[in-house]
Amino acid sequence: MSDMITADLVDLDLSVETKEAAARSLAERMVAQGRVTDLEGFLADVAAREAQMPTGLDGGIGIPHCRSAHVTEPTLAFGRSATGIDFGAADGPADLIFLIAAPAGADDAHLMILSSLARQLMNAEFTDALRSAGDAATAAALIRGDAAPGDAAPAAEVSAADTPAGAAEGSTADSVSASAAASADADTATGEDTDTEAARPFRIVAVTSCPTGIAHTYMAAESLENAGREAGVELVVETQGSAGFTRLDPAVIAAADGVIFAHDVPVRDKDRFAGKPTVDVGVKAGINRPAALITEVRGKAARGEVSASAAGGGTPVERTGESGDSYGTKLRKWLMTGVSYMVPFVAAGGLLIALGFAIGGWEINKAPSVMEHFSWTQVDSWGALLFQIGGVAFGFLIPVLAGYIAYGMADRPGLVPGFVGGMIASNIAAGFLGGLVAGLLAGGIVLAIQRIKIPPVLRGIMPVVVIPLISSLIVGFLMFVVIGKPIAEAQKGMTDWLAGLSGTNAVLLGVLLGLMMCFDLGGPVNKVAYAFATAGIAVQDPSDSAMKVMAAVMAAGMVPPLGMALATTVRKKLFTPTERENGKAAWVLGASFISEGAIPFAAADPLRVIPASMAGGAVTGALSMAFGATLRAPHGGIFVVPLIGNPFLYLVAIAAGVCVTTAVVIVLKGLRKPVPGIVEPGTTEKSAAATAAEAKQPVAA
Repeated sequence: MSDMITADLVDLDLSVETKEAAARSLAERMVAQGRVTDLEGFLADVAAREAQMPTGLDGGIGIPHCRSAHVTEPTLAFGRSATGIDFGAADGPADLIFLIAAPAGADDAHLMILSSLARQLMNAEFTDALRSAGDAATAAALIRGDAAPGDAAPAAEVSAADTPAGAAEGSTADSVSASAAASADADTATGEDTDTEAARPFRIVAVTSCPTGIAHTYMAAESLENAGREAGVELVVETQGSAGFTRLDPAVIAAADGVIFAHDVPVRDKDRFAGKPTVDVGVKAGINRPAALITEVRGKAARGEVSASAAGGGTPVERTGESGDSYGTKLRKWLMTGVSYMVPFVAAGGLLIALGFAIGGWEINKAPSVMEHFSWTQVDSWGALLFQIGGVAFGFLIPVLAGYIAYGMADRPGLVPGFVGGMIASNIAAGFLGGLVAGLLAGGIVLAIQRIKIPPVLRGIMPVVVIPLISSLIVGFLMFVVIGKPIAEAQKGMTDWLAGLSGTNAVLLGVLLGLMMCFDLGGPVNKVAYAFATAGIAVQDPSDSAMKVMAAVMAAGMVPPLGMALATTVRKKLFTPTERENGKAAWVLGASFISEGAIPFAAADPLRVIPASMAGGAVTGALSMAFGATLRAPHGGIFVVPLIGNPFLYLVAIAAGVCVTTAVVIVLKGLRKPVPGIVEPGTTEKSAAATAAEAKQPVAA
């Protein structure tokens, strides 16, 4: 680690109050040493990582870190704060702050060294020594390992615990031997048979991972291994970090009595752990309460509880969500799972149908099947071919929506009843609403079946035969006999209401859809508006009103990135160099109907960018509806303008919204009061609010 930290990268008197200011202060030292090429760009990457999960740890430690293209070599900066800085830890502010910077293409050896530091942070003697270090050189030597933290922790002992490979190899032997030595004491405390447990202690396998894979992954592994030794259990950890990972021996997994997943990104190859008692938590739980996790998994094993799904614990939503999500949050994620899988079918099918109309004319929907009549030299035949392929793709929309809602709830066992229920909803004209209900029903029924205690001999056929059979039967009965008809009538009522919109009502709907499209730029609210629009055209012969809604939604979604791109062009001094570069890309993203192109601007300055975007989106949505523009394709931006009804007025509506967004954001940014002594990008002064915002940059959905 000698090339990663020097005395120049240490600040033992870090006199700042916020985590953003701390990151900036330490990053400036990296810039001065030539380790970071773009301060603002690097801080944006640090803030984006911080937004995924706070980097404060119990014990007064903050470890902001990221991988960034603006880092030339793996670097570590250390700061010590007398007053403490809030990094989001449960026990209060951090006084030891480590800023870890890894290049986007960092090699495995360097990442292993950084992970070694993460393990050292779980050593109280190491952190105590840093708190008492009298000068920067001493602190740097401690971090590099050139100096031992104290006589109580010899260097050899520290290095053995700190070797990252120990998570999968060396530490396995250590934990096994320590567990065997401690098992007698554990048995006495629990009242178990000493001779039996001494010969065969409780065995746990664990997997740790975090979004960056540099720090939390290895800290959780170290914490779990230490707790395992204290509890007298055999505990082996697989660290799935940025430097790659060595899979646990299948024999070790097979012999394990329980599994602990401490992760904030999906566990790779999770099927390996199926059928075992499982505790599934976030990576910070592995760091902060490892003993409780060990107790919990032992309790599950004693009760005979095993992972509910074939994937080995947790549904797709649970595997990628936060521990303890509320039911409302999970419901939103289930629905968004279905929508996200449906959207590619909408895009492919809609564009093919639109191209079929463009080539073969509006009567192409009455053409005979291309199986019966197809001429290689006739344009109409090619138009019919495109139209009919698109129609087949559209036929999957409702089944895919329902199937993947159920998948988000119950994993793979939910797919069969979800698809069956979705196809029934499509056949009985229950439409989009029917697909939503069928997916939720299928997922709920599968979850209920999985809670039934099944004899071990039948567990192997449950996900393949029993669950698909019973759940499909129940979902089919409910959709055909009980709730299908009322849902179909509700769907027809909504369609009739949409078709009846005209005049002021249509304009107000355009305003609402425009506001929703620009509120969170690709997030849940944006997706609701988009799903509403695509559901209306997800038929082979959509109504004129449905195509107007689709046109308004796409137009409004193009406004935020185009507005930001124009603003960075006409008033460059109001934006940082990084934002001006993002503005160049935003031209293309906006023209392609990718609302997420405005996220970097909204993340840096949400109180000005989001209202400006919503104002422009509302204007565009209203004008598009007022002009009667129509759109059959669900995506494409300016590239499908030839397929738009009233294309000239449609472009006028977009241009008007872009101008409104540009004007509003320029006015709002221009009202900022500069703080003396802080440099404004491109001018002489810069507001403190802008500085903090650039360092903050949370990730938008």
